[in-house]
This record gives sequence, C-alpha cells and structure tokens, in this order.
Amino acid sequence: MTGLRVLAVDDVAPALEELRVLLEESPEVAEVATAGDPVSALRLIRDRPFDAVFLDISMPGLDGLELGELLGRMAEPPLIVFVTAHAEHAVQAYGIGAVDYVLKPVAADRLAAAIRRIRRSTPQGEGAARAAAAVDALAVIPVELGGRTRFVPRADVRFVEAHGDYVRLHTPSGAHLVRIPISRLEEHWTHAGFVRVHRSYLLGIAAVQELRSDVSGGLLAHTDVGDVPVSRRHARGLRDELMAAAARGDFEAGSS
Repeated sequence: MTGLRVLAVDDVAPALEELRVLLEESPEVAEVATAGDPVSALRLIRDRPFDAVFLDISMPGLDGLELGELLGRMAEPPLIVFVTAHAEHAVQAYGIGAVDYVLKPVAADRLAAAIRRIRRSTPQGEGAARAAAAVDALAVIPVELGGRTRFVPRADVRFVEAHGDYVRLHTPSGAHLVRIPISRLEEHWTHAGFVRVHRSYLLGIAAVQELRSDVSGGLLAHTDVGDVPVSRRHARGLRDELMAAAARGDFEAGSS
C-alpha cells in the first residue's frame, strides 16, 4: 500500500512548519506539501492530486471551512482534516464531510489517529478494512472458564485492562481474563472505537459517560462498569476523540 500524499494549509508559518514536520515523521505519509493561504492551496490541488488536506480554519479571506466546502464539490475531492485552535466549529466541520477535527497544539499521537482515519477512508484502506473485517477473529473473544468456552463480543467490552501477557475485559456481565497482549487488541480494535488512554488501559469511546478528577487531580473516564485512569499524555487525545464522537452523533442514543 502506497504512502499518503497530503497538503497542509495554515497562514501562520510556525504552525505550518510544525504540522509539516509531524506529518513527515509519520510512516503512513509519503509526501507533504504546504500552502500558506487558501488560494495557494487551491492552485496546488488543481495541479496535482492529494489524498488528504489538513486545514486551519481561521485564515484571512477564504477560511478553512469555506475552502473545505469548495473541495467537497470536486469530482474526486481529497479527504479533509481540520487542524485548529477553535473547538466550536467541530459540528460544522463534520457537516461538510471532514474525517477528523484536531485541536492545536497538535500532539503526535493525536495526529497519528487522524492519519489512521484517513488511511481507512481511502479506497485502498476501505478495501483493506473489508478484507480485515472478513477475518476479524477479535470481534469476538473466546474466554475459557471452568472447562467451558464463553464468547465475549467486542461490543460488550467497555474497557480493557492489561495484566502482563493477559488482559481483563470489563463488561456489564463481569470481567473476563484472557491471554492476549493489550497491544494486539489495540491494533485490531482501533477501527472499532477503542483508544489507548494509559499504558495499561484501552477504552471504548462510546462507553465514556463523563470525565472526572480523582483525589490527586488525575483524570478518570467514567463508564457503567467502572472508572478508567487516563494518563496525562493521553488526556488531550481522549478529549479530542470524545468531541469528535459527539460531533458525529455517536452518543445520541446513549452508551449501550
């Protein structure tokens, strides 16, 4: 699978350079072009194809949302990720078809999540996702208990807790210990809405009911089967993921 060709657009030169460096460091990205204003971006997009465009919103003249709407009218539009300091435009951004909405300052792991979304949304990624879904043995986890095998659907799992080479799957019916590395579950479950929030925890975004502070000032994600600690390095990414899920309407029916 070939690397992504992406365009970064921002009228603030230091922010544009920082985004360029982060994009170039991604193993999923093969080519990064930059533009300091929407008009220059349109010229580049007219002259050569891009898989995705990373757009700032607040720019003079044509802002990022207006540019995104123009790109959406193309016969073969690039995917759009908004990169902005303003959280209030998320609903509008997803309304015009953005695949992600990343808040500044941009964290490398949060940008990596956006790139994974782009990859899954490209024709090659969609084909790979369909192929993976056809053989996704980890959509249901077999649990051995007392000589019997119980099958736990991924949809029932609220969060995963690592215990060495094992993980504990936390569900409304109880916790189930399984011999599998948490890194393997993360690899297979990211597309299903699970994110790493701590070195020992994988969390289902749809299961989060609220964020709380613990007695020491740390962050906890509250679910109907317990609280999950969120490390400082993952806190911003989790908030971004929750905001994106809310903007997409993922919580409208409530958590299962």
